[in-house]
Amino acid sequence: MPAVRTDRNAAPGLPRRVRIGYGLGSLATGTFATVPGLILLYYLTNVLAVPAAVAGAAVFLPKAWDILINPLVGAVSDRSTLRGGPRRPFLLLGACTLPPLFALIFAAPPLRGAAAAAYVAVLFLLAATAYAVFQVPYVTMPAEMTEDPAERGRVLGWRVTFLGVAILLSGALAPAIAHADGDSPAGYRTMGIAVAVLLAVGMFGAWHTTRWAPEAVRSEAEPSLRAQLAAARSSRPFLHLAGMWTLQALAIGVMLAGVQYFATYGLGSADAVTPLFVCMIGPLALFMPLWNRLARRKGVKYAQWCASLLYLCGAVALAFTDAVGPAVGYGAVAVVGVAYAGLQLLPLTMLADTLAADALRTGKRRAATFTGLWTAAETLAFALGSGVFALVLAVTGFRSSDADHHVDQPDSALAGITAGMSLLPAALAAASLWLLHRYDETPVAGEHGSDAAPGPGAGAVSGPPQDLPQP
Repeated sequence: MPAVRTDRNAAPGLPRRVRIGYGLGSLATGTFATVPGLILLYYLTNVLAVPAAVAGAAVFLPKAWDILINPLVGAVSDRSTLRGGPRRPFLLLGACTLPPLFALIFAAPPLRGAAAAAYVAVLFLLAATAYAVFQVPYVTMPAEMTEDPAERGRVLGWRVTFLGVAILLSGALAPAIAHADGDSPAGYRTMGIAVAVLLAVGMFGAWHTTRWAPEAVRSEAEPSLRAQLAAARSSRPFLHLAGMWTLQALAIGVMLAGVQYFATYGLGSADAVTPLFVCMIGPLALFMPLWNRLARRKGVKYAQWCASLLYLCGAVALAFTDAVGPAVGYGAVAVVGVAYAGLQLLPLTMLADTLAADALRTGKRRAATFTGLWTAAETLAFALGSGVFALVLAVTGFRSSDADHHVDQPDSALAGITAGMSLLPAALAAASLWLLHRYDETPVAGEHGSDAAPGPGAGAVSGPPQDLPQP
């Protein structure tokens, strides 16, 4: 392990292989956040004949476990004395367990209904645990590898770049592979194996390359969930930021869960999910640098306002697909995709600024605490998105089926699919704007020493910087 450097001005830049290698981990985080939310609910209701309400519980409850397991992983990682540092051994453990567990979720045993839901829920719970073991230490690492905001921005730049690649690649290929054989269990089984390989590449890649990362500073999480929540309550900027992102992640989760249903029943073809998803995620590579440029010129909070409002407009426009035609649906999803590029980049930048400002205000290194809570809230929101959409299906009378027996849906269910895909996410995005309005990451002068000053997020953007790597 290289010598610890604490002088920000003297600290050298991180090796390029560390920046890129760390970013590889987002191939796993982006894939695991995308594929279950996109395809698991549909797999349960339309392949395994699980009733919509039961399917929603099977998808949501295992991910709700993250609220408990994420803080625990953070605390155990903080106290770790394992060889390889406090974070990397957990990356390795997650890499060894998540890929095979993910493949088993879609192994499609000869079960239907409640029995199938129980099988999927148990495997999904184990996979969520393995993911937490990897993700919590992974998200904490940038704040510990360097104290330089610009260098941290470069690291986050690579992370966001690979995140976009993972979302686009997994979101487009997973449904295509699953539907290649007519929504058969065999197609989903093949898809599970293919996605497991992608997970393994990202997780093992991040574990291997971060062996050369220095430990510039050590942050420690609070020892219990109650203590972590108390720490979060002491930081209003973090509460407002995390609340804003939780609502927006819930909106994205609801929309993500509805894409497959909207393609099948709104656009008339299950195969339409691939071009629809490409319209949503394709703009990531093109527009993420533009959102970064806007943030540098106008401020990150201003850019977040623009991205949030654009997402809201795209979601509302999506509701007019039935009345105007499929072209409106594809166009509205493309607008959502442009906004989504900003929503993936800007909250991470705001979080890094908030952590830096909190350290300046309090004199405490609480990155592990806050990132553990952030990832728990984010994961729970995405999981709740599937549960909420499943509830919409159940209330509006959606009829489940297996792969061999497709059924017609009542008009109420078709209307519910459209509303759940458009108006509900729009309402959640609108609610998030109030919390964004309340957000202010500038530390209060004088709270910690006489030299307290605005943090790196006050009127400026600490990352990603001018040399944000392109996909």
